[in-house]
This record gives sequence, structure tokens and C-alpha cells, in this order.
Amino acid sequence: MPELSTSPDYMRLLPQEAAGKIGRLEFLARGVVEGFIAGRHKSPHKGFSVEFAEHRQYVPGDDLRWLDWRVYGRSDRYYIKEFIEETNLRATLVVDASGSMKYAGDLSARVDGRRASKYDYARYMAAVLAYLLIHQQDAVGLVTFDVAIRRYLPAKAHASQIRRVLEQLHATEAGGETGLASILHEVADRIPRRGLVIILSDLFDDPDELIRALHHFDYNRHEVVVFHIMAEEELTFPFGRFTDFRDLEDVHAPLAVDPKAIRARYLDTVRAFVDKLERSCGQMKADYVPMTTKRSFDTALADYLSHRRQGR
Repeated sequence: MPELSTSPDYMRLLPQEAAGKIGRLEFLARGVVEGFIAGRHKSPHKGFSVEFAEHRQYVPGDDLRWLDWRVYGRSDRYYIKEFIEETNLRATLVVDASGSMKYAGDLSARVDGRRASKYDYARYMAAVLAYLLIHQQDAVGLVTFDVAIRRYLPAKAHASQIRRVLEQLHATEAGGETGLASILHEVADRIPRRGLVIILSDLFDDPDELIRALHHFDYNRHEVVVFHIMAEEELTFPFGRFTDFRDLEDVHAPLAVDPKAIRARYLDTVRAFVDKLERSCGQMKADYVPMTTKRSFDTALADYLSHRRQGR
């Protein structure tokens, strides 16, 4: 396990119970990844490791240890066995710190003694995922953003990286407008090698622009996991009487609305938004994982990791 400081500040993002529950699981890449350190994930490069890939004809200078004598016995020709190397994973956590993520509904689960906002939920999840990946000796990086990138940590596999990730998450507060699609394009251009991109956001942006940005990762051959984090109230709209609604990314005055008059249309719009994102992620073989802040983040994350492992 990576060593962690006992600092009472950033360590609040990594509750002992959650770290213990998630730390017993694994986060394995589904496809090939690129890296430097021998690990548990398939690399696109062939070498001499654990999983057989193919034969190639012997050329002078090849290591004779990898000659396939059985093939020689059948064909009287020398062939070398090649294997798929295993490597470490390079994961980048992309955490939405825009104003809309500040929303904490009355139905939200409690974290650290208070109702969790969507941003609380996202950064607790990011902290535990970083801990899990570093525990696996994988490389982890972090991006926090609103309309622009706030903080960027390139992926590293050192044990001290967990401290840096936790410190950055703790120091970043939610606020500002959303620029999700443009940020994702920028992140896709910054990541030097294909690996895993984990997005934690309420995804409040133009869905067509957002889907184009996700395709940018797909084009660069990254594996993508999208944790779509919403408050239960945003999904069910349970309000019963006139309510003042305020845009957390806008300074305009609250708008008084009769929820009964707009509920059906609102729910249809949300359902269409979610369905479109889920369908598009499925088409590019990205994991789309809906999350509601009503459920504890560690239980929801443990269920996803268990399901992911079973589906490999």
C-alpha cells in the first residue's frame, strides 16, 4: 500500500473505510495501454513476457532461449516465440469543478458529516480511485477544471503521487462556468500516450459538442470511463410547490417556478440527455456509469469495479 500522511486536511478525502473497501479491488484496462513498467495491463508492444502472441522467423542475433523447438521439430525451421508485454496503466482523472457541481440536494448521502455536493462526490471518488491505481503501481494524473483547466498533474506512478492528487483535490473548490467539451479536447491533446481517461462530471454541456470531445479520446485510442454524477433531485424533480431556482454558474437572480407546470417536460429532457450520452458512449465502447449522490460513493464505486471485472 502507498504510504499516506496523517494530515487532517487532505486526508479527509480518503476515509479509511472507503480506502479499505476499494483497495481490495482492481481496476484493469480492457484494451492495450502504453507504459514503461512491467505490470498487469496488456501493452501494444510485443516482447518476451507472459502471454503468447505469435511466431516470427529467427534472425541472427535473436535470443536462442525463445526458439520454439516443437515448431523446429515439425518444420525444420527456426521460429522465435513472441509474447504480449504487460505494462503499467497511465490513468488521468478529469474532475469537473464548475459551479453546477456545488449543488447538494437534501437527498444526498452524507460524507464527512454533511450532505455531499456533486463536487464532494466527484473528488471523494477521484481520491479513492487514485489510491487504488497507485496501490496497483499504475500511473495517475489529475485535471480539475471549470471553464478552463484549474490544475494539471501529469500521470506518475510514484507512491508520493497520491499525496499530490489529494492535496490538489482538497485545494480546489467548485465554482465558475462550465467548459466541458473544450476542456476534454485540450486534455486529449495533452495526454502523451494512450491509456485510461476517467471523467467525473455532471456533464452539463451541449451534448453534441460533448460527444465530439469524447470521440477525440477514442480517436487517440484512449479507454474512457464517464462517471455521470447527478443529484437525486436533478433526476426525479421531487419539488411540489413554488420554488426559487438559481443557476450556480450565473449571477442572475433566482427564478420562481411552479414545479408541477414543468415537471413532465423537465424529466423528458433529462431522460433524452442521459439516453443520448449513454448511447454514444456505448457506440465508442466507453463505460458510461450513472451516479446519484443519494448513494454512498464507495458502495457505488465498488459495485462498478466488481461489475467491470466480471465483464472483462
